[in-house]
Amino acid sequence: MNTTPFTSGLSENAVTITRVAKSQWHALDDDLVVGRGHAHHRPDGRLFVSIDAWHDVAFDRLAEAMTKTLPAPLYTVVDEADAELTAGWRRAGFTIRRREWEYAVPTDPLVTGLDEARVLPPAGVTILPAGQADERLLRAVDRAIRDEVEASVGWQSMPAEVIPFPEGDTIVDPSKYAVAATSDRYLGLIRVVTVKQPRIGLVAVRAGEQRRGIRRALLAHALGTLHRSGFASAWAEVQESNRAASVLFEGIGAQAAGSNLELVR
Repeated sequence: MNTTPFTSGLSENAVTITRVAKSQWHALDDDLVVGRGHAHHRPDGRLFVSIDAWHDVAFDRLAEAMTKTLPAPLYTVVDEADAELTAGWRRAGFTIRRREWEYAVPTDPLVTGLDEARVLPPAGVTILPAGQADERLLRAVDRAIRDEVEASVGWQSMPAEVIPFPEGDTIVDPSKYAVAATSDRYLGLIRVVTVKQPRIGLVAVRAGEQRRGIRRALLAHALGTLHRSGFASAWAEVQESNRAASVLFEGIGAQAAGSNLELVR
């Protein structure tokens, strides 16, 4: 543990910044903790930082200490409605990289229009419920889709992934995925994780199989399952530039409920 203080500026009530762990900093004012800073790597390898401070001086000095110590580029995510926090990161030299909309997605098929009995996958394709996917085929379609997205718009255009993955494997829990399957391979997948409320973390179809209704069939299945389990709505995040995804969710009655900003320095 490094307890060598980093002091930025002098004043009657100097705020001292101390690195208390490899990825944690404290702002101290007369031995009182008035702010904390954290750094962590996302599954895609990018380094994200966060600061919780009582006042602007503590925030600015934590940001100064962290940006001097950590390698660039650095990223952070803020609720766009939090103008004060956004302004703090802007003072620290961060700029807006992207905006991600949060949608509240209804599950009732009478609202979404996604009745599973009518919104069917194309001939020869079956929707396998969560927990029934073959792990080998699941990992194969996940890898194929990621490679296709990376080769086109880049995987970082997809909703942020915050759950750590095992090294070399991007499937956290195979039981959370429903898939669109043929007799020998999978064409698409949808991941739904429920903590307090269900979150649609990913819905994707292989490039050569798009525009066949597979994505809508996956959504109809996942939302229908949630509705039968007693959930009235789920959450989904869509990057602002992904207009097709926004149209898809808005077309089934989803309502924009907020937005997050990803900033970079």
